Amino acid sequence: MLSPVVVGVDGSAESLAAAEWAAHEAVRRGRALRLLHARSWHPDQERAESAQASERHLARRVLREAEDRVRAVCPEVPLHDEQVAGPATAALVEAADGADLLVLGSRGLGRVTGLLLGSVALGVVAKATRPVVLVRAGTAGAEQAAGTGRRDVVLGVDVTEPCDEVIAFAFAAARLRHARLRVLHAWRVPGPLTLGPGEVGLVGGPQRAEEWLGFLSAVLQVWREKYPEVEVVETTVEAEPSGALLKAASGAELLVVGHRLTDRPKVSRTGPVTHAVIHDVGCPVVIVPHD
Repeated sequence: MLSPVVVGVDGSAESLAAAEWAAHEAVRRGRALRLLHARSWHPDQERAESAQASERHLARRVLREAEDRVRAVCPEVPLHDEQVAGPATAALVEAADGADLLVLGSRGLGRVTGLLLGSVALGVVAKATRPVVLVRAGTAGAEQAAGTGRRDVVLGVDVTEPCDEVIAFAFAAARLRHARLRVLHAWRVPGPLTLGPGEVGLVGGPQRAEEWLGFLSAVLQVWREKYPEVEVVETTVEAEPSGALLKAASGAELLVVGHRLTDRPKVSRTGPVTHAVIHDVGCPVVIVPHD
């Protein structure tokens, strides 16, 4: 049985937008959609039954609202829902483990309330071992979600440490959407203390840009051959990676970035580029974990 697309819902406008985006994505992938609501969790198991019943009723109402939104835009998608009790981050990370994709609503830095708090979303992204998509209200309309807007899928790549999982996800996403894939590598001029033997920084400015583009083309060659139907535009730019990605993703249908999983279980955080992007980008962003 194929793993479903899972979306966390809490009744907010952002989570409803995430449910709509996830429904279209499930149809694209030929997957079922699972709506998940994490009820308030308390370590005290002796709470009144009336309080627990009230929480279950609220969860049912949240799920029903999300179901109605999904049925209105994607009546054909196989749909299941579930409510669980537990800390939100742990519940969502566990759900991601069995999902093809986990989708969450996000409002960006400092303005998130309800189940999908900024700290919760960051915690899920930091710990999840499957791709996580963050969607904001107003950025996942039906036309965009259906792929009719013909907008680019944007992929951020560090050619010094390319990751197959991230690149593969981006090419597959572009193929599913019949979209152009724009691949970006941002580089900075190294200082004299950061240069190593034979580094690109030893050559002049125009030559340096050409060298980086050559590296990027080499990294992508095998993927171009594997996905010949995907139109690819390769771009290198001298800039801070986060700023370059945000600029490139303006008006994009999807941004794909990677997140390196740490081998230290107690250290769960995103890297500086991923952290900046998921707070500030306007389009849906996919964070793909990798070793």
